[in-house]
Amino acid sequence: MKKHNFSAGPCILPQEVMKKASEAVLELDDIGLSLIEISHRSKEFVAIMEKARSLALELLGLEGKGYQALFLQGGASTQFLMAAYNLLENKAGYINTGTWSLKAIKEAKLMGDIVEVASSQDQNFNYIPKGYEIPAGLDYLHLTSNNTIFGTQVKEFPKTDIPLICDMSSDIFSRQLDFSQFDLIYAGAQKNMGPAGTTLVVVKEDILGKVSRTIPSMLDYKVHLGKDSMFNTPPVFPVYVSMLTLQWLKELGGIAAIEEINEKKANLIYSEIELNPVFAGFAAKEDRSIMNATFNITDESLKEEFDAKCKEAGINGINGHRSVGGYRASMYNAMSLESVGVLVDVMSELERKG
Repeated sequence: MKKHNFSAGPCILPQEVMKKASEAVLELDDIGLSLIEISHRSKEFVAIMEKARSLALELLGLEGKGYQALFLQGGASTQFLMAAYNLLENKAGYINTGTWSLKAIKEAKLMGDIVEVASSQDQNFNYIPKGYEIPAGLDYLHLTSNNTIFGTQVKEFPKTDIPLICDMSSDIFSRQLDFSQFDLIYAGAQKNMGPAGTTLVVVKEDILGKVSRTIPSMLDYKVHLGKDSMFNTPPVFPVYVSMLTLQWLKELGGIAAIEEINEKKANLIYSEIELNPVFAGFAAKEDRSIMNATFNITDESLKEEFDAKCKEAGINGINGHRSVGGYRASMYNAMSLESVGVLVDVMSELERKG
């Protein structure tokens, strides 16, 4: 039985994407070779890379607006450093909304002065800071759009002339935004695009080349752009699966279509959390993520029974992060409404028997 995969990542993928990817591992498009044994310089893979980069810009509405897409390696963790290496000359601002923001701040401090413009650490990151003032003279302002561990999501981004950088690793392509408000977006593939191993970077070209330091080649966005995202051997399989997933999303109707589905999934589980006294949500209601619903059980004596019922129903990966406890249902783009319904039914049944 295929389980209902609520894991926070690596992510659930569309079944048709999994099927096509598995077929390509055996043989890519009837060329007599596997996807994972062809040269990354072959015309077949160059076409895959070009299509993946093009689809990313198309879906984000950034074609012809001075942006380029890259598929790099090292995850968002490398981007914490790489963004600062390329853009931080003197001072940068960070909005601290959780674990990943803290990691980004730690790396950026190696490159220059960091101002923590706002933070929600005082409440264990269960909300998104609002109404903060952005200091003058920043090289950029960095945000994390969605916080997988704490289940919070930025609903409104600041209006500023300062370059805006956003880590969208866990909600990229999940909701409609004006993506042109960002100068740099990065996202690990393993939440909404593909398997772990590649990271999407979307950068506005005119913000590059302004720092005085010498940037190592592997950390230089301009070097990667100059080599069409293949300065070194790219992660062939993750890029291919990401391309398939982006094509799947386009055929579905793009971000507008998937946002409608994601809202239905989120409304279903949050309605249950609100109405069911056995459970209590962790994140502030106005900041709740449509990707990661975090909640706790109010009667610990029911935990063992709930866990058993989840296992029996084929529900996988809903244990909360150790810093929050409780449960976390990750509902990335490929998660079906039906799977969320299965979890909600188990929660509802626990209340009736409790």
